[in-house]
Amino acid sequence: MRVWLVNHYALTPSEPGGTRHYALARYLIRSGHDVTIIASSFNHATRRQRSCISGKLCAFEQYNEVPFLWLRVPGYRSNVARLWNMFVFAFEVWWGLGTRGMNKPDIVVGSSLTLFAAFAAARLARRLRVPFVLEIRDLWPQTLIDMGVSPHHPAVVGFGMIERYLYRKADKIVTLLPNASDHMIAKGAQPNDITWIPNGIDTELMPAPHDPAPHDVFTVMYAGSHGVSDALDPVLDAAAILNKEAPGRYCFRFVGDGPKKAGLRRRAETENIANVVFEDPVSKRDIFSVLQEADAFILSAKNTTLYHHGISPNKLHEYMAAARPTIFAGNSHNNPIAEATGGLTVAPEDSGAIAAAVEALAAMSISERLNMGLRARQYVEEHHDLTRLARRLERVLQSAFASREEVRNEPQVLIQR
Repeated sequence: MRVWLVNHYALTPSEPGGTRHYALARYLIRSGHDVTIIASSFNHATRRQRSCISGKLCAFEQYNEVPFLWLRVPGYRSNVARLWNMFVFAFEVWWGLGTRGMNKPDIVVGSSLTLFAAFAAARLARRLRVPFVLEIRDLWPQTLIDMGVSPHHPAVVGFGMIERYLYRKADKIVTLLPNASDHMIAKGAQPNDITWIPNGIDTELMPAPHDPAPHDVFTVMYAGSHGVSDALDPVLDAAAILNKEAPGRYCFRFVGDGPKKAGLRRRAETENIANVVFEDPVSKRDIFSVLQEADAFILSAKNTTLYHHGISPNKLHEYMAAARPTIFAGNSHNNPIAEATGGLTVAPEDSGAIAAAVEALAAMSISERLNMGLRARQYVEEHHDLTRLARRLERVLQSAFASREEVRNEPQVLIQR
């Protein structure tokens, strides 16, 4: 099959951020399929334009065996400019920028990290008369509602209309959230069309696990986006608690970028939280060497109904693959850390509980923590290996293509009047 995979924020492993679609596309290509990823020129994590597209409206780049079509979009710093960035990318996909000279695809996949991009992919598939597969990464606009936005807000109403359109028009639906089916069905999706394919780990990037070296400072690492939903202020509060109780005993490393990072940094400086370090984002191909410098990881989530449908963050699977225990401060439908017995779970946004969990892990022996980490790694190898997940996606694509072909080949019955 020839597949066009539309993801506004798709990345190569040379950049910081998620590379789910790169890994999935690589497997599909190795299985004999022709896959092109269509993404924007502006890197959301680094806030930089890709050099390969300088001065052009679009450009092709081959990263290893995976071809990318980069569509030039304006950069942004504000939310208004980001919204314009989304509109421009969606229009370029819909209009066919860069794709009009390509061989027609057999199927179009649209990822909903923005609903505009998924909607444009759906319209592109409709214009080309090929099947459309929708990938749901987050439930928009339900995410906005769960974050406190009024259900009557114009953005929520508008996103809701797009969401229902996408569920009705998709030939098949892929969701990263394990408990999202009921929500989708209520909005118009067909139950048999929905398949759960979570985020996972690219095993080709994973080094072999090794014992952490003994040292006096216990390092807790957060590596990922510094956004509103990541609830990092309670983690900083926990660092402040431990800084007062045991100066020099603990170090909290925040690796990555995002809208909350500057505020967190100011807080650490103003409140003299000396056991905190802020670091730049790291590319996917280099992230595991950084992760293995930690003694433990922290994943913090807001105390909200947002996670009733489940979680599937890239960073969690990377933590688990690094074979270190993880503290999960959250409440969600699924809990991979608890399922793997690969760390500790505490209440969301509870800085005292986070600090106590850090102390509990630090009090364990290196071998106890390593065994926790190895159980976590075994869990992601069994359940979140992207090679296995790609096979699941391949079956979804084949089913969507076959279903559309069956409809086309049905004999036409003429009704005599």
